[in-house]
Amino acid sequence: MKLLLITDAWMPQVNGVVTTLVELVRELHGVGYEVEVVHPSLFKTRPCPGYSGIDLAINPKSKLTTLFSTQKFDVIHIATEGPLGWAARDICIRRQLPFTTAFHTRFPEVLKAALHIPLWMGYALFRYFHKPSSGVLVPTQGVLNLLKKRGFQNLKLWTHGVDTNLFKYASVSSLVPQLAHLKRPISVFVGRVSYEKNIETFLQMPFEGSKVVCGVGPLEENLQFKYSDITWLGLLPRTELAKIYAAADVFVFPSRNETFGLVMLEAMACGTPVAAFPVDGPLEVLTETSGRVKGGVLNEDLAEAARQALAVPRESARSRAYDFSWANATQLFISYLKPIG
Repeated sequence: MKLLLITDAWMPQVNGVVTTLVELVRELHGVGYEVEVVHPSLFKTRPCPGYSGIDLAINPKSKLTTLFSTQKFDVIHIATEGPLGWAARDICIRRQLPFTTAFHTRFPEVLKAALHIPLWMGYALFRYFHKPSSGVLVPTQGVLNLLKKRGFQNLKLWTHGVDTNLFKYASVSSLVPQLAHLKRPISVFVGRVSYEKNIETFLQMPFEGSKVVCGVGPLEENLQFKYSDITWLGLLPRTELAKIYAAADVFVFPSRNETFGLVMLEAMACGTPVAAFPVDGPLEVLTETSGRVKGGVLNEDLAEAARQALAVPRESARSRAYDFSWANATQLFISYLKPIG
């Protein structure tokens, strides 16, 4: 079985969408799928306006049309709503080829924060993009409900997983040179330093210890100047990032508009409990089917959530991470694919 995967988010970009797709492709290879990944590096690119670190393909339709004409695929998945996603969508519609899509990021909220585009307009555009899809894959029940209320159709629930081998369990907060000088407890944020992450709430919250930020993004320079007392580690290799997770006493996730939040699972796999708002993403990651919150604390007061999370046993965080398997997520993904012909 050969899958054509079209995505505007791919290496060397570093974000949750890229991590999700890389892990998905690895698992698909393991179960016998051949995957052709079409990504921006195969085209001429330009930086995404107002979003440094993300390059977008320029006029990809001609080259993408040639690919469709010269190769045969059994199934097609369009992962993102960027230039590549739009071009692939139009080609599939013209050739009457079925395809699935995914809603990884709440970009209407990003567009509102960055460009002041009204939410209704952003969601209308994305609803139009996903309308021909045979299945729109969404990571949480909350996001599914949100999109359903906004008129999206063919929604399919698709949760994600975490690599528990890479993100190894530490029964106590470990020591790493980058953080050795910091006052305990240590709170960590990992993610893009961008509009949708609500990172300033973390930077401003009262905390009787140290704060660490791992990540880069369009707000980085301004926030580093404004919050010079914070430890800024920038972009780290995933092996190094795992060590930072394991060294932290609490992982703070301030976003209110996240579709999932894979970084929470990575932190929990290392044994680090999570503090977050009770919103989509954190609710999915931290709440068991019984309704019990496990592996962290949800609270509308983020500082209070961080304080309480310090008392959550590290083994509880690790145990919750084990509930998310890439093997299961991949089988679910496969079940939603629509064969051509």
